[in-house]
Amino acid sequence: MTTPTSDLTSDAAPLAVVTGGSSGIGLSLARGLLRRGHDVVVAAEDSELATATEELRAGAGDREVMAVPADLSMPEGVTALYDEVAHLGRPVDVLALNAGIGVGGRFWETSLEDDLRLVDLNVRSTVHLAKLVVRDMVARGSGRVLVTASIAAKAPGPYHATYAASKAFVHSFAEGIRHELSDTGVTVTSLMPGPTDTEFFERADMEDTKVGSGKKDDPDDVAEDGLDALFAGKDHVVAGSVKNKAMAAASSASPDRAAAATMGQMTKPGSGS
Repeated sequence: MTTPTSDLTSDAAPLAVVTGGSSGIGLSLARGLLRRGHDVVVAAEDSELATATEELRAGAGDREVMAVPADLSMPEGVTALYDEVAHLGRPVDVLALNAGIGVGGRFWETSLEDDLRLVDLNVRSTVHLAKLVVRDMVARGSGRVLVTASIAAKAPGPYHATYAASKAFVHSFAEGIRHELSDTGVTVTSLMPGPTDTEFFERADMEDTKVGSGKKDDPDDVAEDGLDALFAGKDHVVAGSVKNKAMAAASSASPDRAAAATMGQMTKPGSGS
């Protein structure tokens, strides 16, 4: 854990924490929260965090940005991030649980280490950080939580099976704790994007798939859909294009076997050729 690059000692603005904030949807969420008047803590483990932080500060106006390098796939990374935020002595108004990775390919051929790291980051760290921050929100009687799921949560996911299963978990988790929190002043919203123009497909080794090589949504548009839903107190939002909404609805209405076959046509290695 390295020293944060700002202490955010001022408490004039509400505070937001964004995981996976160095690129993609997370970076767009951080931008959107700054525009909405929040100071922002961005957390990530990769080398892009410093560049992202500079970019965010350049457009932050009188708002503040703090970067916390943390590997959230490790329990100690989650607790270190929480401790850094708690040290500020400021309540967290918005928690955006966005950190996540994908692993593409046939399950028996992918690395066990990669699949388990995906589960640790996408699933375990989401539960871990939510547990810590939501307890504080409930004690205070207010707070908003945004969980980045995916339309992949709506169907089995051949050729990215652990990713789709992880998103099904976090979507169900978000909807479940939302109900529990209904009389606490804390809301939970599940953000469900479709294919988005980020580094996801490259990092997941899915660039040669039909979905990886096809048209994608702008992450800024996805983030705005998510934040609009969050501040409206909605339970979930299928973000981005109308096609995403149709795909999510079709997946929900189809038997798992049929939905898996349809998804497999989009995600099978080499299907983008």
